[in-house]
Amino acid sequence: MSNPIPHPQGEPETTALVPHAGPVAVDTFGGRVHVEWDAQAAVTPLGQLPFFTEFLRLGGRFDAWVESCPLKLTSPNAPSTRDVLGTAILAVLSGHQRDAHISALRGDTINAALLGMEAVVSEDSVRRNLGKLDEADGVAWLQNHLDACVAPVPGVPWILDTDVTVKPLYGHQEGALKGYNPHKPGRPSHTYHTYFVAGLRLILDVEVLAGNQTASKYSAPGLWELLARLPRVHWPLCIRGDRDWGTQANMARAEQEGIPYLFKLRMTSKVKQTVERLMRDAEWCDAGQGWQGAETTLRLSGWSRARRAVVLRRRIKADLAVVEQGDPEQLRLSFAELTDETIVYEYAVLVTSLPHEILSVAQLYRDRADAENPFDELKNHWGWGGFTTRDIKRCRFMARITALTYNWWSLFVRLADPTRHTEAITSRPLLLSAPARLTRHGGQTRLTISHPHAEAGWVEATCREITAFFNTLRRTAEQLSPLQRWYRLLSRALVKYLNGRQLQPPAVLPAPA
Repeated sequence: MSNPIPHPQGEPETTALVPHAGPVAVDTFGGRVHVEWDAQAAVTPLGQLPFFTEFLRLGGRFDAWVESCPLKLTSPNAPSTRDVLGTAILAVLSGHQRDAHISALRGDTINAALLGMEAVVSEDSVRRNLGKLDEADGVAWLQNHLDACVAPVPGVPWILDTDVTVKPLYGHQEGALKGYNPHKPGRPSHTYHTYFVAGLRLILDVEVLAGNQTASKYSAPGLWELLARLPRVHWPLCIRGDRDWGTQANMARAEQEGIPYLFKLRMTSKVKQTVERLMRDAEWCDAGQGWQGAETTLRLSGWSRARRAVVLRRRIKADLAVVEQGDPEQLRLSFAELTDETIVYEYAVLVTSLPHEILSVAQLYRDRADAENPFDELKNHWGWGGFTTRDIKRCRFMARITALTYNWWSLFVRLADPTRHTEAITSRPLLLSAPARLTRHGGQTRLTISHPHAEAGWVEATCREITAFFNTLRRTAEQLSPLQRWYRLLSRALVKYLNGRQLQPPAVLPAPA
């Protein structure tokens, strides 16, 4: 019997591909590209941070903030206070919203050294060490530096805006209670009670309270504590607030302290009766931007005295669509066609102790609408919408750390463009974010920036101009104290707001708090 024919062998086995060191060739639509990795390269996505760090160094802001921090870490394995605080600042500057995002900073070997740090610490280290701070000591420390940041500004006439914003929460945090929440009704939240320098959008202070504490009676104690820390000559020209502030308690306290106020009133029945009477009998005058105004004296139930009220009205000329939502399953829509016989007004009622004419009062309150813009920026681009921990203490710390960083950055950006406030969505791509590579040769450290923005030419020219100003200021640094340098920096950053006036530090410095 013949031998059976063996099964034909297939293709011979090939040796498995073994990755090799060196560049990898990749075929793309643009041709072959050789790709390699360098984990040791000193690169950063925040290539223009050196200009901001020099701003903080010349003004003495960052060093003073770190040195006065009540956080004292004694363990030989503990990070330095500078590393903890510097990491928090870098996270806020980078636009992070959560502590977990801090991990993205740890591969950056350049920016930590720029702030005098040894290393970027972990997210757990930041959270844990902020938790070691005593709340009263930590709040006082941050308040002092918020005060010092903008203390020279109240040396000129200014207006204080006060407002509150709601931060929705999605866990089991301390103070996460249901309250007024217009965008997410029924969602637990924290409330951020904030005080601004009007027009400049600089934050004087922020308090984080439980979600059911939105009323002005919870803001008022912080407001008066804030004013008590300021010399009387630096008090604002007036306090502005929305309709929640038009209460007997707030107005009586302002009158007792001798500070003017401008608040909006709620539309109670007696306020509506006043509007109706003025609609019939008053002589209306121009209040600007299509508004008309009339004034009267008003004393509501519970008020201790009669006060000046200004009623504003503006005619609505467009046709209206009216939606009735009584039946959730079927919306009823009707249209109102406005004619010369049908006149519809929108209106508002203000209460004030200011002696200004109606046109000026109306414009002053319209200017208050700018107070809403910092909330949008801070919540969406600066971390007020995040950095949430289970305890409210660290939420309060991070809210103030964010506010302080926001103030520092806003003032630095005004060195580039002193004519206006530039929001972070614009200023970060222009003046912070740019790929950069650090090299060292011949004892010189060089940072090479590749700016991808269409305004790269303007950015380079602006940064060169800022550096020239810093060099001039540095040459006189031996004759100037850190406080005097800070006043010089603010005078340049706020040149439009100050109308060219040079800020001067007080001759006798107040005793430290």
